[in-house]
Amino acid sequence: MASEFESCVNYGLNLSKRIYYGKEPGSGRAVMPPGMTRQPESYLPEAVMVYAVVGEPQIVDNPDVPSYQPYVHGKCQPPALIPLHMHGVEMEVDCCLDTAFVAFNGSWRVHCIMAGRQCDCTIAVPLGERGSLLGVEVEIDGRSYQSKLISLDDAEYKENVGKSKGDGRYLKGQIYTLRIPQVDGGSTLSIKVNWSQKLTYEEGQFCLSVPFTFPAYVIPLGRKIPKSEKIILNVNSGVSEQIVGKCSSHPLKELSCEVGKLSFSYEAEVKRWSNSDFKFSYTVASTDLFGGVLLQSPSLHDFDQRQIFCLYLFPGKSQSRKVFRKDVVFLVDVSGSMQGVLLEQTKNALSASLSKLNPQDSFNIIAFNGETHLFSSSMKLASQGTITNATQWLSSLVAGGGTNILLPLKQAIKLLSDTSESIPLIFLITDGTVGDERGICNEIKSYLTNTRSISPRICTFGVGLYCNHYFLQILAQIGRGYYDSAYDPGSVDYRIRRFFTAASSVFLTNMTLETSKHLNSLELFPSHIPDFCLECPLIVSGRYSGNFGDSVQVSGTMADTSNFIIELKAQNAKDIPLDRLLARRQIEILTAQAWFSESKELEEKVAKMSIQTGVPSEYTCMILFPSGSKTSEPVFLKERVDSTSQKNILLGSLGVGFGNLKATAENVPPGTEETKSSDATEMLVNAASICCGRLLDRICCRCFIQTCSSMNNQCSIVLAQICTALACFECFNCCFELCECL
Repeated sequence: MASEFESCVNYGLNLSKRIYYGKEPGSGRAVMPPGMTRQPESYLPEAVMVYAVVGEPQIVDNPDVPSYQPYVHGKCQPPALIPLHMHGVEMEVDCCLDTAFVAFNGSWRVHCIMAGRQCDCTIAVPLGERGSLLGVEVEIDGRSYQSKLISLDDAEYKENVGKSKGDGRYLKGQIYTLRIPQVDGGSTLSIKVNWSQKLTYEEGQFCLSVPFTFPAYVIPLGRKIPKSEKIILNVNSGVSEQIVGKCSSHPLKELSCEVGKLSFSYEAEVKRWSNSDFKFSYTVASTDLFGGVLLQSPSLHDFDQRQIFCLYLFPGKSQSRKVFRKDVVFLVDVSGSMQGVLLEQTKNALSASLSKLNPQDSFNIIAFNGETHLFSSSMKLASQGTITNATQWLSSLVAGGGTNILLPLKQAIKLLSDTSESIPLIFLITDGTVGDERGICNEIKSYLTNTRSISPRICTFGVGLYCNHYFLQILAQIGRGYYDSAYDPGSVDYRIRRFFTAASSVFLTNMTLETSKHLNSLELFPSHIPDFCLECPLIVSGRYSGNFGDSVQVSGTMADTSNFIIELKAQNAKDIPLDRLLARRQIEILTAQAWFSESKELEEKVAKMSIQTGVPSEYTCMILFPSGSKTSEPVFLKERVDSTSQKNILLGSLGVGFGNLKATAENVPPGTEETKSSDATEMLVNAASICCGRLLDRICCRCFIQTCSSMNNQCSIVLAQICTALACFECFNCCFELCECL
């Protein structure tokens, strides 16, 4: 899907060469847009972008100054994507604890479609680190749309879900695309996109990275248009400690500085749009472990009227704290779907992780598909020689076969049964879904009920969208470990390395929470407090009824087996929407529990929480509806949206789903989309149309007219046969080489 998108953008940039922007003052030469030559870099968006969807090449022209080019026959199949010129951009980012809320505003003009004609427009939104789309607002000349979440149980949704697949989809990893229908040439689209994303925690610093890199070909041409960038950054750490901004990618001006809060702004007139992501990092001025508890009352419209709390613990900047010795078993999926780059990235990440083990740590590796393959029959100390042998063993692994997760899990637990005075860790990496996943969870749960003070921790890592990420989350919750994922296979190496570094830096375990005796009820997310690591903050949230008290006591066991106790003060949260801040974390935990227990009641609870907070879930669906609609409830319509009457646009579910057992059984690699079969004749016609369209795109008007005027009927027939032959063999690229007049 991503490669097809890039191909369509490349084709669209070629088509946009038909557009005439006038002449440069003084030189008499035609204005040439920058960045139009073929470039090796990716055409995937690295910031919010808008594209004209062009199915008919003849509609491509300047809506202000028609160039009267010759008519182009044929259609673009799939449609070409021409990046629209951006005329303004503003962004406001609000950071709190480990979450950032981004409000992005931009305006784009349909500069490439002739006046009086229409095209659909695709909006692409890269969502950042573990991003979640929260809302979209679109204003076009004479109409506007606004997004809304509805329950999948909505009767109107059920009636029409089979008739529309939705206009929204994930392109690759965290890039979400949606389509606005039938926009007039020359129109201006004002678009506001809201999303949330995570801040990473690196060496005691919270780090923010927002996609904000724009290519040169979105710069407006043909007339002097002011280009202004504006960024507002607000940091509310939620802690009663001084925070210090460390570095920023853009020159920020400090607006205010209070205890626990910072505010900055950036505004400039630019010659070209930002060519780097917006990055910022800050640290809390404390060298030791610290934390607190935030309390807040629910809003009047909250369906759950219990009180809200959020407990946080930060490890501080001190790196001298002793971590637990580790006994690690890596479980690596080597089924057929892992072949190629994905397996190589996984091998590289595991080799790097092995090199970070201390000499007193021990490890083993189990590669699994339908069977299991062990590096060693017993745990091995992490000496340099053993790590070298393990790296060589990893390099010999070849992907193939099916997927069996239960067998390697049992073997890993058996290998760790004899360990003592250490943290036993199981790191599971897989890209597939297996049958009876609930049974696996129940069986592993029974295995972990033993007399040991520290049972094996299970950390799970899911790759792509074919594995069941909620099964992996439940498995991690049962094993009191951590879960992470890489939806984009290209990021597997980096994310596995970061995940292992964080999850293996445990210095406090078996943590418990002692609250006030006056509490009537307490619900924790997650239900068991995970181990505390040096490389990531610990955040536990939930709901309660009764009197929480002025403080809470957290205790645990340190690496030297001594007891640890800290008292955290409770305070009312100010200027922090706790329900919205904690919504995604709680929705993911409840969704995993709903899947595991098959509870309809939990599914309904998740849907209510999703609609109330505006955070997508597996049980809600997003639509765009006319913001001027008189009815508050959107109505689904069976027909395609037209330009004369505003209709609702179904974007569909924004969730990742519950895995794909069929794709796993067929060893389909992550990120691979099924190719739709089509009639052979239609394929030939479409292919020939593409070939002719691209030929016209590459040959100048004068050459093409001269060629056609000197062609007799027999030559026309021969040319048609050649095009058909080219279509049969899909040799479309030859058309690009036929003329170099451009």
